[in-house]
Amino acid sequence: NVFPEVIFCQGKTEEQILAIAQRILEGGGSLIATRISETGYKAIKQAYPEAVYHEKARIVSVSRAQTPKMRGPVAVVSAGTSDIPVAEEAAVTAELLGNRVVRIYDVGVAGLHRLVSRRDDLVSSTVIIVVAGMEGALASVVGGLVDRPVIAVPTSVGYGASFGGVAALLTMLNSCASGVTVVNIDNGFGAGYAASIMNRAE
Repeated sequence: NVFPEVIFCQGKTEEQILAIAQRILEGGGSLIATRISETGYKAIKQAYPEAVYHEKARIVSVSRAQTPKMRGPVAVVSAGTSDIPVAEEAAVTAELLGNRVVRIYDVGVAGLHRLVSRRDDLVSSTVIIVVAGMEGALASVVGGLVDRPVIAVPTSVGYGASFGGVAALLTMLNSCASGVTVVNIDNGFGAGYAASIMNRAE
């Protein structure tokens, strides 16, 4: 695998995280640790001073290996400001895997003029990640504007009947726009990783 091994830190102790990180880094690879707390970061930082904490994305990285060549930029689009933590997880993951990322934030369906004004950035991207909560309609809108793969990420942002992201998930799964695929609720990492596989140059 040309991409680094990844640690999902949620539910793990600091000792467990550090032990896994040591195995990965001693093997000569780079490290990506997702859903990590600040205390988890400090444990890795103490052992590996070059570790970087991407606070909004809740990711720690240690870069030691070369990343593969990519075909073009990846756009990460968020519907609202509340979706940015998940969008940042996707964006930082994609960057750490070697992509140039274009961030297009706060362009949800309540203000479509903001999305339309960034259409050039959308059509010049190789893959587009769309992050949205509430009813999750933005992925279908973007899918109808471009002829690029769209990876939809439903978020748990929303009022009661959004059911913690299930409403957005179902909307995205039922999109009539061609080329829209969907990852799990709040799974920014999965979207960034999938986009990197799609964008990798042969």
